[in-house]
Amino acid sequence: MEVSVMCETAGCNSIAVLQCPTCIKLGIQGSFFCNQECFKKSWKAHKIIHSLAKGESTDGTGGEYNPWPSYTFSGKLRPFPQGPKRTVPAHIGRPDYADHPKGFPASEFAMKQTGQIKVLDDEEIEGMRVACRLGREVLDEAAKVCDVGVTTDEIDRIVHEACIERECYPSPLNYHCFPKSCCTSVNEVICHGIPDLRPLEDGDICNVDVTVYHRGFHGDLNETFFVGNVSESTRNLVRVTYECLQKAIEIVKPGEKYREIGNVIQKHAQANRFSVVRSYCGHGIHRLFHTAPNVPHYAKNKAVGIMKPGHCFTIEPMINEGSWHDVQWPDQWTAVTKDGSRSAQFEQTLLVTETGCDILTQRASGRPWFMDQLEKFN
Repeated sequence: MEVSVMCETAGCNSIAVLQCPTCIKLGIQGSFFCNQECFKKSWKAHKIIHSLAKGESTDGTGGEYNPWPSYTFSGKLRPFPQGPKRTVPAHIGRPDYADHPKGFPASEFAMKQTGQIKVLDDEEIEGMRVACRLGREVLDEAAKVCDVGVTTDEIDRIVHEACIERECYPSPLNYHCFPKSCCTSVNEVICHGIPDLRPLEDGDICNVDVTVYHRGFHGDLNETFFVGNVSESTRNLVRVTYECLQKAIEIVKPGEKYREIGNVIQKHAQANRFSVVRSYCGHGIHRLFHTAPNVPHYAKNKAVGIMKPGHCFTIEPMINEGSWHDVQWPDQWTAVTKDGSRSAQFEQTLLVTETGCDILTQRASGRPWFMDQLEKFN
């Protein structure tokens, strides 16, 4: 499906017909606008991209952009300025937190009090299948542009417009005030990275986490992509992370305990000398973005519940090269490894069936994008 390019001016949902001439000259991808008037409105924020591409200061101090001068970073990655928050046309259905000033998901909070794992009926299962299929289509659009020189803000634009094209609301947008339409987690970022104007560099890895909300249901998935020429050690990290997810999926069936998922994942990760993040986990998903069950990825966890047909949830292991401990940037979202080592992640939304499970967000080819990318290294 061809995705129309939308104007990047905040609040404008018109089809774009112009591209910034300076961006074209500098080799910057994206930067589309519907007319000169919108381009002028966005100029103050947009010109930051030009400064970054030229290696110039963006904060008027003559130095690098740094919103937290007293913060000590654990790794080499640094925040860059963010582009404007994107908007969703009014005709597209949206979750309850979308227009809340603090992004509060009231329906999730109400269900959290019960801890009950919902069994989906046939109509709800069909709704999940559609949402997850659309979510996969959106992530595949992001995968096509994840490359050297592309900013994660540009990936966010692609995701946002692909959602709108499919009449989906990008679930992360305004969820507890998250400012973007997807999460982009680069190198040592474990999860919840905020898309910004940093161009991806040769040798990076970038996880793109997409969730779409379509006609009352959320579909959630993510993959880690290679950017350019990635080291053998990093390729191994990504491969093992995917294997952890696959081995966990293999045990999903009626009667299995949710706590067993973490045992399977940690066994494989540790056998390859990697560690498993403990602060973030998989979750139930359907009409709610996050709900019961809680699905930890580490061994000897205390997850409650037994799988039943009709349960729908994610498994999304985050595997680190070094320590499993994480810290958070002052933006209150970006989770990074405490020792600055690299982290990778893969996620699928699963439906428990009578005999096992269906992977609702699986790619049509049955294999992740990184396996296609591996071919160039062989």
